[in-house]
Amino acid sequence: MSEPRTIHIAGTWRSALSGATREVLDPADGSVLALAAEGGAADADAAVSAARAAFDGGEWSGTPVAERAALLRRTAKLLQRDRERIALVESRDAGKTLEEGRVDVDCVSDAFRYFADLVAAESAGRVVDAGSPDIHSVVVHEPVGVCALITPWNYPLLQASWKIAPALAAGNTFVLKPSEITPLSTVELIRLLAEAGLPAGVANLVTGAGDPVGARLSAHPDVDLVSFTGGLASGTKVMRAAADSVKKVALELGGKNPNVVFADACTTEEGFDTAVDQALNAAFMHSGQVCSAGSRLIVEDRIAQRFVSELARRADRIRLGRGTDPGVECGPLVSAAQLARTQEYVDSALAEGAVVRSGGSRPDGPGYFYRPTVLDGCHRGMRVVREEVFGPVLTVETFHTEDEAVALANDTEYGLAGAVWTADQGRARRVAGRMRHGTVWINDFHPYLPQAEWGGFGKSGTGRELGPAGLAEYRETKHVYQNLAPRPVRWFAG
Repeated sequence: MSEPRTIHIAGTWRSALSGATREVLDPADGSVLALAAEGGAADADAAVSAARAAFDGGEWSGTPVAERAALLRRTAKLLQRDRERIALVESRDAGKTLEEGRVDVDCVSDAFRYFADLVAAESAGRVVDAGSPDIHSVVVHEPVGVCALITPWNYPLLQASWKIAPALAAGNTFVLKPSEITPLSTVELIRLLAEAGLPAGVANLVTGAGDPVGARLSAHPDVDLVSFTGGLASGTKVMRAAADSVKKVALELGGKNPNVVFADACTTEEGFDTAVDQALNAAFMHSGQVCSAGSRLIVEDRIAQRFVSELARRADRIRLGRGTDPGVECGPLVSAAQLARTQEYVDSALAEGAVVRSGGSRPDGPGYFYRPTVLDGCHRGMRVVREEVFGPVLTVETFHTEDEAVALANDTEYGLAGAVWTADQGRARRVAGRMRHGTVWINDFHPYLPQAEWGGFGKSGTGRELGPAGLAEYRETKHVYQNLAPRPVRWFAG
């Protein structure tokens, strides 16, 4: 078998300089899905050199904004043209259902269109009144330069788009390192960018492990910005590596997200059914492998028994299987390591006194499947409540008063997202206002908008993706002050 060419540098697809390869596994049965080039530090250096030369040459940064926006829109159209094929790649590689893969492709298209519209609608700069007709003062935005973009395994295509689209809209060049576990859809996206007409060297891709590829990109002196989405431990390493060159750093490091349910949201059968259904979606979408998963159910004590019983009953009925099979609602975990990690968290919770209401084990058969699990009787002293599992595990805590609910919701080192369910609009606004999380949903869970910023408080990271602030991450702000009538200052006698 020939060496796989999944590394893209200066417009050319190539194998790793070392010739090393990595097997990409199908999480549904553990079989080999594809081979990818296993890049190393030397490949990362070559990619940065290509991105540096492309940026310094000015071909993309000097391209008129309207033309940049047009390329992003062409990319969105190509994604829709190839929607079914790319969704299938995403489903098989990441283990998610085919319908989830289709939704991801649509959301990626939306992100490219949003940033195209955003930059196309901007003015040439912000005029600053200097208090004199002889002074012309304007604040402008320029691209940062060479961006290192490091993406996670759970939403490889979507997370890549949240970085690529604003980076290109702002006029940057980049080197992208996808997760070595799920690189395949990212390869397809880079191919579409080339087909859309992006100049060679602007978009570079290195497949390989976080160490050495991600580590080298984070520390590289010719990289001007590193944007990382992933786990807390890896994110802190990225920040440390970037410190010596004082480059810009944006981090999205996950969360331990509360889903707070007040009894008044469940006074009707429709309200009860909706809150239970949404709690399932919050916790078990993509087998819980979502940074914003509502993995902490915080439910008012007077409805807790009925609520958790119904939730567990429905969780036991979730249909597991290969994401491309008809009728499947939940796919496997992404890897054997993630499966083992999930089981270890459940075991530790049971040792600390939690009670399994559903799931708690893997089903018989091949693949990295784990049954959707509801753990009752949980408290903040448990690891499973404090730490991000990234699997289909929901913990249950109860509260009696509004203040207790808010205290529990905020009792976390993270602060990415959370939700509050209540029929009382005053309470909804109060609780949402007091929750220290970057996104707070009221009577909903999981939706996001490309025009609204995404990111978290605390150890959920720094910076924002999406929205105007997501574009600002990829820009430097410059003040240009022009004196139209210069004359001597006479500060010194001369």
